[in-house]
Amino acid sequence: MKNLLIHSENIDALNYLLAHGYRGKIDLVYIDPPFATGGNFTITNGRASTISNSRKGDVAYSDVLKGKEFIEYLRQRLLLLRELLSEQGSIYLHIDYKIGHYVKVMMDEVFGIENFRNDITRIKCNPKNFERIGYGNIKDLILFYTKSNSPIWHEPREKYSAADIEKLFPKTDKQGRHYTTVPIHAPGETENGKSNMPFKGILPPAGRHWRTDVATLEEWDKQGLIEWSANGNPRKIIYADEREGKRMQDIWEFKDPQYPDYPTEKNADLLNLIVRTSSDPESIVLDCFCGSGTTLKAAQQNGRHWIGIDKSDLAISATQTKLGAIKQTLFDTAPDFETIELMTSNQQYRTFHAIAK
Repeated sequence: MKNLLIHSENIDALNYLLAHGYRGKIDLVYIDPPFATGGNFTITNGRASTISNSRKGDVAYSDVLKGKEFIEYLRQRLLLLRELLSEQGSIYLHIDYKIGHYVKVMMDEVFGIENFRNDITRIKCNPKNFERIGYGNIKDLILFYTKSNSPIWHEPREKYSAADIEKLFPKTDKQGRHYTTVPIHAPGETENGKSNMPFKGILPPAGRHWRTDVATLEEWDKQGLIEWSANGNPRKIIYADEREGKRMQDIWEFKDPQYPDYPTEKNADLLNLIVRTSSDPESIVLDCFCGSGTTLKAAQQNGRHWIGIDKSDLAISATQTKLGAIKQTLFDTAPDFETIELMTSNQQYRTFHAIAK
């Protein structure tokens, strides 16, 4: 498929996609909609504001809807996004702490509470010293839902820090490799199975069974992967350098760029993580509030197809600039995409073909 950059009000663009064969074809949606702040976000002399500012500069986008009007605005678009999602699809909605809990209730209705996966806390900045009644706010949140119970999921792992290794793998072998040990038995007894047979003349403790068959235990012992305690208790050796890292939890630290190209531009590593975790190569990734195109760039650099939508002239320009900066290399493919200008009154449109050189 061709990558698409659609310059349009997003509800019209989503209906356009439904009418042009994309129903059930999108594997991943990431959106960072307005946060119901009641202000405008601007770019002044090429510098983007990171807080709402309606007095000067060119308006990149307006965030004027609040309360129930904002929730309804979002609900209408989420209903269309649900139709576009594949059965293995996921949606990540980035929102702030003031409105996020109301959005969560609405998303439970649209996607089903059984398909809610995470309320991810995202550390977005350094601690603040604003004088106000209340604690400093350094976070926003990402609501993660799936279309079904069988989504695309590539388990993300976080590299161990030096402190993690010292804590989790406190032992060191003769070669200086850090390791820990775990029991080779687990709760529950088995009858007439291979996991309750004697190993080196030892039976599992009462009420437990071996984690694997005795032949595997013998092979581990032959390879030096069983550590025997002074009282003859066997434990499995786990080396730090053979582990992929620790499982990611639901508190992420991905701080926003200090000098963004576009208001509220998000951290590129954040988008790379989401794209790699919840889509496959050749999947279609959709962002219908695409801003400066960070999601689209992450999709492009990870071998995914993408569709970006924004109604802002400044957003489309910023996205084209960001995508145009991706050069053909051994590791990156220069983006090939069409820009579609939708005229919403009668659904006419113009297309422009672009290839980054």
